[in-house]
Amino acid sequence: MSVPQPKDASELFDKLVPEGLAKFPDKAKAVNAIYKFEITGDGGGTWTADLTADPPTCVKGDGKAPQCTINVAHEDFKSMLSNPQMGMQLYFQGKLKVTGDPMLATKLQQFFQLAQAG
Repeated sequence: MSVPQPKDASELFDKLVPEGLAKFPDKAKAVNAIYKFEITGDGGGTWTADLTADPPTCVKGDGKAPQCTINVAHEDFKSMLSNPQMGMQLYFQGKLKVTGDPMLATKLQQFFQLAQAG
């Protein structure tokens, strides 16, 4: 059974992620990180996901100081959502930039699964 993909970053971060965080706060806290997502191009934007907060949050714009920042073009981001293995490929191609703690980037799949578990 395939999971429907969000049409863009806005749908993911404004609707699906907050719903997932509300349903599974314990799973979000297990990730225990503050992420900033900078998605460039049409349909993009900036969001901060605070998985250390009680309850965990995802807000548009800048929030608390991030421990890990992800910068990627919206088109590449969408391909990453449909195929999580693309993240590593985009990273090595220089299309996905990670600043801060790179080990936290390895937990991103756990984070995105929260949005799809709803």
